[in-house]
Amino acid sequence: MQHIEIITTGGTIEKTYDEVHQQLFNHGSIVQRMLHRLQLKETRVHVRELMSKDSLHITDEDRLLILKTVEAVTQLTPSIVVLHGTDTLSNTGELLHEHLKDTSASIVLTGAMRPFEMKRSDALQNLTEALLASTLLPPGVYCVMHAQALRFPGVRKDIQRGTFVGERVTNTMPR
Repeated sequence: MQHIEIITTGGTIEKTYDEVHQQLFNHGSIVQRMLHRLQLKETRVHVRELMSKDSLHITDEDRLLILKTVEAVTQLTPSIVVLHGTDTLSNTGELLHEHLKDTSASIVLTGAMRPFEMKRSDALQNLTEALLASTLLPPGVYCVMHAQALRFPGVRKDIQRGTFVGERVTNTMPR
């Protein structure tokens, strides 16, 4: 049985609509609702709700907490997914890459441009891709979304295209 750890930090992927304030907010993780929509046979997924913040509000101390949590989780499984807001996902990915160069885990950061609860959301697709990628990619730190896996360092958000760009991982299988 495959074991994947998900660490949630918030971001658009987990935002919900607050009817009273008529705004989107991070009020806690909704990843369990997303996971219930997937068929994960022979896969055990454990969710760690670390924080619930828009990534623009993630501090340096928060990033260090993410790093320490990822470091601890690498002792439990080689497959890790970090749900993160897209605005500063690159900052966290760079920090993880810098401090975890010798990791034995595949650490995949993902998020969404539109919340899970909205029509035309990319959240469920990105979560699904990240879960699979965390079991297939070699050890390292990656951004996985929109049918691409990008290797840190050098991953950045391309606002005009509405996705991320960087060194694309195209083949991890020996020929």
